[in-house]
Amino acid sequence: QVQLVESGGGLVQPGGSLRLSCAASGSLLDYYETGWFRQAPGKEREGVSCINSSDGSTHYSDSVKGRFTISRDNAKNTVYLQMNSLKPEDTAVYYCATRTIGYYFSLQPDEYDFWGRGTQVTVSS
Repeated sequence: QVQLVESGGGLVQPGGSLRLSCAASGSLLDYYETGWFRQAPGKEREGVSCINSSDGSTHYSDSVKGRFTISRDNAKNTVYLQMNSLKPEDTAVYYCATRTIGYYFSLQPDEYDFWGRGTQVTVSS
C-alpha cells in the first residue's frame, strides 16, 4: 500500500502562487492515475486535477483550468500542483490520492484508493 504525503501549503495573498508536492513511498507508475482534490469547510471534497501514470495526460476541473498545472517527477515518485492566480475561493485542505485501476480519467473522489492527509491552503489578504 502506497503512502502519500502532501506539502507546500500555506497562507498566500490573492493573485499569488503556491506549489504543492505529493511524495509517494513507492513508484506512482504502479498506479493508474494520481489526482489532487480539495475540501473547503462545510463543502464536499472535489477533484481539482489528475495525471495519468502511463501517458502523462492531464485533466482539470473548470474552476482551476488555466491557473493550476499538475506535473510529475517519476524519479522522485512525486506529483506537483502548481497553483497560480490564487483566489480566496481556492482556500481548502488539498489532498493527493492515487487509484489502482481505471479506464478513463476521473476527478471523482470515491474512485481513488489511497489518500494523503492533506495540506492547508489559505488565500487571504
